[in-house]
Amino acid sequence: MARPPPFLHQPLPLLLLLAVSSLTPAATATAAFAGLDSFLATAAARDPSAGNDTFGALPAALLRQLSAPSPRLPSRLLSLSAQPASRAGAAVRAHLDSSPAPFHTTALSSVPYSVVDDLVAEDYRALVDSGSAPSFYIYLLNLGPQPRPYAYTAASSSADSHSPGFSRCLAPVWAGKERYIWIDLGAGPVDYGPALSGEGVLPRGEFHPLAALHGRPKSEKALVADLASLVLSAYKSLLVPSLRIPVHYESSLLVQFFHIHGHERDPAGLDWSSIEQSIRDGDLPYDGQSLKFDLHRIRYSDCPICSFAVARSTTSFTSRFLFDNYTLIVSEYLDSKRMRQVLSDSLDELHRVAGVQQNDDYDKVVPVFVFDLEYDKLLLLDRYHQAVAFRDMVIAVRTRSSQTVSDYSCNGRHVITMTRNLDRPIIASVLQSMWGVSPTHQSWSPEHNATVVDYTWSTGHTPFGPFSETKSLSFVQKDAARRNVLLTTLNYTITSAIDVLESLAAHGGESILLRRKRHVEFIQRWNLLSYKLEKVVSAMSRLDYKKAMYFLRSSDHDLYAIHTLVYQASQELEASLVCFKDPPFPWLSVSMSGIFVFSFFYVYSKRDKLFRSKRKQF
Repeated sequence: MARPPPFLHQPLPLLLLLAVSSLTPAATATAAFAGLDSFLATAAARDPSAGNDTFGALPAALLRQLSAPSPRLPSRLLSLSAQPASRAGAAVRAHLDSSPAPFHTTALSSVPYSVVDDLVAEDYRALVDSGSAPSFYIYLLNLGPQPRPYAYTAASSSADSHSPGFSRCLAPVWAGKERYIWIDLGAGPVDYGPALSGEGVLPRGEFHPLAALHGRPKSEKALVADLASLVLSAYKSLLVPSLRIPVHYESSLLVQFFHIHGHERDPAGLDWSSIEQSIRDGDLPYDGQSLKFDLHRIRYSDCPICSFAVARSTTSFTSRFLFDNYTLIVSEYLDSKRMRQVLSDSLDELHRVAGVQQNDDYDKVVPVFVFDLEYDKLLLLDRYHQAVAFRDMVIAVRTRSSQTVSDYSCNGRHVITMTRNLDRPIIASVLQSMWGVSPTHQSWSPEHNATVVDYTWSTGHTPFGPFSETKSLSFVQKDAARRNVLLTTLNYTITSAIDVLESLAAHGGESILLRRKRHVEFIQRWNLLSYKLEKVVSAMSRLDYKKAMYFLRSSDHDLYAIHTLVYQASQELEASLVCFKDPPFPWLSVSMSGIFVFSFFYVYSKRDKLFRSKRKQF
């Protein structure tokens, strides 16, 4: 292992970076409209879902303030650092000393995440309790020299992390249930990603920022550059992940599980209560939203549509394997798009077979179709997936085959997929379909104008990807689910405001509002709308998503009133007809034209006399 730079020699240096802190222009906004904050806070306590319009209850003093133009609010991003003492290095060393060494000297020793995570979580809570601004914290750890190379596992003990038939993926990254991430730069070196071909591989060696302390010694400048790159990557992938699909605010949410099974049901690997509890523990719905789970069981033999969907979507592919010689093997898989088409077209029939009543009482319904087939061979969706998420449904499948070797590798060993365990894939798919949460390894790249794949952060505490084993949600998924609803609604509000301004301009501008004193109310409503949208952004920067949603839903009343004012004013426009007056006869131009024509014919008739050539005299 390379010798770390001087400023990383201590037993446990922790670099605590405040990635996102609260914006501070709220004081300026409060000063611009004194008393509006307290009024809206009282209204929020009385009506958390913002079901009523508060404009009519505004005092006259606030209405006069809202009639004046509001100034622009500056923004500022804070950055803090800290160096807390910790016992993590000693805890890891004690665990390695008490656990047996791996059989291979080059193999990594496994350390449970809880050994370090409990200490980091304790420090994080101390920072939060001290009254610091709500923020994301990224801990970059160097635990100093250790007895042997190590990395972290979700297993509770070292005995659980190694077995002849199944090995867990050891990694140096963990995202907490609360808003912190810790990265052990001294763990590893690790490598994971697609085994043969594909994007997003984290290679073994010193070229990836996670291996900043491994390999050849680096200068302080090069090390700081690697750490900055690592923090930027964590920020893009974990703190502000991409939005997978637009997710609008809906008052009632329903997740319908359809378990399509054979004659015997095997509960192992398909715990419905565990799936529901993992999602509910995330506290994903906002105040005023309801979330319900329903389970319906369908016998495969009683569902002709189910058997047709499986038969219609079954496709084969060939692959070569080297035994005594190269052998061509034909395997089968399910085409998820074909299956989705069949299920969408036959949804009413499936509801009839399952005895499902109409779902008109719910604003958004996501059906989850789980095909538990009595089939001995391996059968996956699109060759690789146990579950696939669509905008309107989730499809999952399993057969009697218990495990398979995946196309991914971790630390030199192929990753084994336990194909009978569907809990984690279903949780991840429901997050995608219901709340638009992107998988940890996928993000949108404006530079490429496409989705890019990076498996750096797909280990540890995440329900996504082939390298993790946890079913619980970290703060990454919790915040992403809430933020996605906010961003979609905010985008709709801004787009609608632009539309009303364009409509106003098309009808003649603000002058159409002067009748019946609509102009004053329009200015008041517009200023109140702008103020609430600024409060939305401010609350989001403070990570107070519930308050941001209140202001955003409250702004809908002002936006609706603005649309109404412009519509009523446009309906009162009167059409006027201005008669066309013929212009005077153009005597001058006609006279000039006549003179020109007369002159031309005169010259033409006298051409022999005017242009006669002199004859040559001899």
